[in-house]
Amino acid sequence: MLPSSRMKNRCPWAEAELQHAYHDTEWGVPSHDDRHLFEMLILEGAQAGLSWATILARRETYREAYAGFDPAAVARFDDRRKARLLLNPGIIRNRLKVEASVLNARAFLAVQAEYGSFARYLWQFVGNRSIQTNLRRRDQIPVSTPESDAMSKDLKKRGFKFVGTTICYAYMQATGMTNDHLVTCPRHRACARLG
Repeated sequence: MLPSSRMKNRCPWAEAELQHAYHDTEWGVPSHDDRHLFEMLILEGAQAGLSWATILARRETYREAYAGFDPAAVARFDDRRKARLLLNPGIIRNRLKVEASVLNARAFLAVQAEYGSFARYLWQFVGNRSIQTNLRRRDQIPVSTPESDAMSKDLKKRGFKFVGTTICYAYMQATGMTNDHLVTCPRHRACARLG
């Protein structure tokens, strides 16, 4: 693989250096790791109404503030801990998003207990295989699909917050449940081999 700074024909949304590294190593790579899936769930919820670049720039601070994205630890956050989060300038200080992150941790643990892993639950929405798209232009990338609609509906039923269909679709892209790298991007073929 080419070093991030030299990759040609990268997907056009990855404009800055921080986005380059994320695009070139993580976005679209199928993830079955529950901690990573929890991290992306929290970050995608935090992104609602904001740019992904804004969230990526705060990712390390989120890791510190959210106990390394340990869902069991986050599920125990009490009112004092949530109040501390709302004072942390390194994260998105939105009361609803902070509250949702703790509720989502609790719901995440309930899904893990029911299915044995969150990954096992999550990947059922795509038939346990990454969806391979063949998109040529950025404007062809959907903001939602029947799969993200179904995921959103079920997550909401289970008590998750900030999991609308658009957020779920972005989550699917981030965790490799769908490979939306453009076919002109070298990562399309690399991620297709992993799915």
